[in-house]
Amino acid sequence: MRRYTALGSIAEKSNVIKIGDLELDKDAKEVRVGGEPVKLTATEYGILQLLMENAGKVYSIDQIYEKVWNELSFAPENTVSVHIRRIREKIEINPKEPRYLKVVWGIGYKIEKI
Repeated sequence: MRRYTALGSIAEKSNVIKIGDLELDKDAKEVRVGGEPVKLTATEYGILQLLMENAGKVYSIDQIYEKVWNELSFAPENTVSVHIRRIREKIEINPKEPRYLKVVWGIGYKIEKI
């Protein structure tokens, strides 16, 4: 019985998404880069979680807005762009040349599979 419990707690760790040095713990609602904690707002966390859970998939600004804010989008470009910029400033070594959070011009954003 103890082994089962121990294995169960290990399985719970599968709620951690790791891409390169970027790590998102869905249970603890924490983000780390290179093992160091990163403070994100709830909205920033929601955007990052959406993109990390679907690494490689491109989301339009409207899709991001509707999934994270849970409401229909009405000209959300600036709102989403500001949050993306803030996330990049917190997780990227050089936000102007992002390693993780990429723009796909004319389409939207994605987390790069590394």
